[in-house]
Amino acid sequence: MYTSVDTLIVGIPTIRPHKLSVTTMQVQTLVLVKITTEDGLVGWGEATTIGGLNYAAESPESVKANVEHYFAPLLLQDKSDNVAQTLKQVNKAINGNRFAKCAVQTALLDIQAQRLGVPLSELLGGRLRNSLPVLWTLASGDTDKDIAEAQKMIAAKRHNTFKLKIGSNPWQQDVEHVIAIKQALGKDVSVRVDVNRAWSEMECIHGIQALQDGGIDLVEQPCAIENTDALRRLTERFDVAIMADEALTGPYSAYRVAKNHGAHVFAVKIAQSGGLLEAKEVATVAKLAGIDLYGGTMLEGPIGTIASAHTFATFENLAFGTELFGPLLLTEEILTEPLQYRDFELHLPTAPGLGVVVDENKIDALRHQ
Repeated sequence: MYTSVDTLIVGIPTIRPHKLSVTTMQVQTLVLVKITTEDGLVGWGEATTIGGLNYAAESPESVKANVEHYFAPLLLQDKSDNVAQTLKQVNKAINGNRFAKCAVQTALLDIQAQRLGVPLSELLGGRLRNSLPVLWTLASGDTDKDIAEAQKMIAAKRHNTFKLKIGSNPWQQDVEHVIAIKQALGKDVSVRVDVNRAWSEMECIHGIQALQDGGIDLVEQPCAIENTDALRRLTERFDVAIMADEALTGPYSAYRVAKNHGAHVFAVKIAQSGGLLEAKEVATVAKLAGIDLYGGTMLEGPIGTIASAHTFATFENLAFGTELFGPLLLTEEILTEPLQYRDFELHLPTAPGLGVVVDENKIDALRHQ
């Protein structure tokens, strides 16, 4: 059924340095998986991470090697047209590799939705909304630049909710930076922070109290991934929403955090969850536990972003919106028609599958050999 499985690494410069606690990005490396069937259908998926191995246990190079050496032979030998059975075989034969699995699963679901003539969201239970609110991350590290950037976004009606990447400086300096931006933007603009697991528990206690007092709406993954007990204590201690991000590595971790009352909000990411179907399961755990949802990103390009959008559009509860701005951070477009961002939201396509057309000539020009 599947005649080829290709993995492409594409490097695209960002519109400005994007500063996180773990790295500063000036180029985003997209990992794209292209699967072709014997009847001519083509499915696309994405397995993008952040900063090589700075963020997660998979890198662009490891994803490419593992898809080529382990995933591709399985798929090329598979004669089934049952995607669920194919994915079960993949999960049985290959441990871990959540980002690679997400890309392969996305491509297979893209093909299946095209075959059925429906948007990919219909394979995930059906969309409940046709557009998603999208915030913008301010990550230059410069207070005045961030304020000017936010004001420009508001005036253009592109974003009216903002997240600050902090954690690379002393907590007092970061808090002052955030509060200055919040005060400049005013009470009607939601400002959140992502500490990217950089603070000790004592730093969290002091820093989050100051952020809560300053009118910040949400604090994302303030402490170490493994320290879910500290995350629980912070959730119990503060009224400001505490969000689990890197602590969520799929449905089982979501269950453990929920059982422990370890967060007010879950940041759902398709790659971090291990796939679109697994991201849906994370959302179900949250729903049953009364935990709010937020649509996260690995700063994917347009393929991973629209796959995420198809998934998040099926969530009943998306109380904290999404951060599906990844394509807007890139200086090059790899689709024949860009994703549609307007009126503070990302609008989903209605064509079958992912609903986008990849510009393969552009990818060839940008890809790493």
